[in-house]
Amino acid sequence: MSGWDRDAIDLVEPGYVEFARNGTGQFGFIAVHGWLDCRPVERDGRPGVEFTWEGSDEGDQVSGRGWAVMADDDTIEGHLFFHLGDDSSFRAKPFTDADEPDGP
Repeated sequence: MSGWDRDAIDLVEPGYVEFARNGTGQFGFIAVHGWLDCRPVERDGRPGVEFTWEGSDEGDQVSGRGWAVMADDDTIEGHLFFHLGDDSSFRAKPFTDADEPDGP
């Protein structure tokens, strides 16, 4: 994420974003947890989603919008916006067993 350093992003748990096939999803980073309402789109010829979200940040209600697209190297890239607040670009790759805190 461009707006925060890696130690901050993984403060509570490893930062993540998850998109479900049913048009929903969720994300978490620092002390923020959000639930997504996604719509499929194409951006610059790449498949992706645009979404709105709502959630909590240290117990305070927060909301916003964002987007994500498939990148050429099996990652996703996008941008997350807080309503009337911060925003950050992001890049994410699929989790592997090695990414898990208790992994090999």
